[in-house]
Amino acid sequence: MIEVRNVSVHYGQKKVVDDLSLTLGESELLTLVGPTGCGKTTILHALAGLIPISEGTIKLGQKTVTAHKTIAPEKRQVGMVFQDFALFPHLTVAQNVSFKLKDHSKADHWIELLGLSPWRDAKPDNLSGGQKQRVALARTLAHEPAFVLLDEPLSNLDAALKDDLRWEIRNALKEAAVPAVWVTHDQEEALSVGDRIGVLKDGKLEQVGSPEACFSEPNSRFVARFLGEASFLPASLESGSNVATTELGNAPAAPVNDASGEVDLLLRPDDLSLNIVDQGNGEVIWSRYEGSARLYAVKTDDGATVRIRCSHEKVAEPGQRVLLTIITTHPLAVFARGDEGIA
Repeated sequence: MIEVRNVSVHYGQKKVVDDLSLTLGESELLTLVGPTGCGKTTILHALAGLIPISEGTIKLGQKTVTAHKTIAPEKRQVGMVFQDFALFPHLTVAQNVSFKLKDHSKADHWIELLGLSPWRDAKPDNLSGGQKQRVALARTLAHEPAFVLLDEPLSNLDAALKDDLRWEIRNALKEAAVPAVWVTHDQEEALSVGDRIGVLKDGKLEQVGSPEACFSEPNSRFVARFLGEASFLPASLESGSNVATTELGNAPAAPVNDASGEVDLLLRPDDLSLNIVDQGNGEVIWSRYEGSARLYAVKTDDGATVRIRCSHEKVAEPGQRVLLTIITTHPLAVFARGDEGIA
């Protein structure tokens, strides 16, 4: 188990991580996302012992780290997986994975599990990016770490490789039954592989929770925008009601911070339907072809701009009138008009 309480990290006079608190259970995978410079990698380095913390405590099993009592990285039983693989170029796959291991059966287990057996005797220069990352992960897990830290593990790989490999990494971490923190800038990656997801802004944890909760029930507009395409439609909501009224019809509502009165309703592109009719309630601003789908921006008759994703077979041109309808059946987050704060 990892327990972080009120941790701050300073670089000189600048506070890069601000009052971070979170708990990571046994075998739990936490993904951390946020804009560049928000403190994601700094948090990993602090957990690994590569940089000192300025305030707070970090509990790693029975070990406790404070600003005045540190523990060397090699004594933290931490495994790290980097975006640049960090393999020994002169060693084979088997030698890389079993480096400094007395019991090579552990290395053999992970080589087999991660599908690396045909490349046991190959050196890193003869491997693809995906194979190199599997080797790096196998080496980490073969050493039986108490926890694993992954710093943008897929960022150097081709898009076609990422989807399958993210699940291979997740499955391997679950097989090893170790807690892990996975830092990424890819929102889709974070939402798909994490048991929980943490969203960072300016060194502070804005929200942490299940991917479903953070996406569907964001506690700030920042989280809503960062985790996916977000449109905000003016609405009205009576205090105590769970139905918001908008120009596009009524919608089930989940008020944030007890929002009521004049509010803004969070809409994702798949919360709406679009039909091409002359007597519509909006006008297409632009269209983007995405292969299996088309993404539209539509300006409603009341002046709001929303995004809708439809089948690629539904083709509307800029300037064309369309009818928008809210089709979702799950509660949509509602924010007080102008409220940009966190819960």
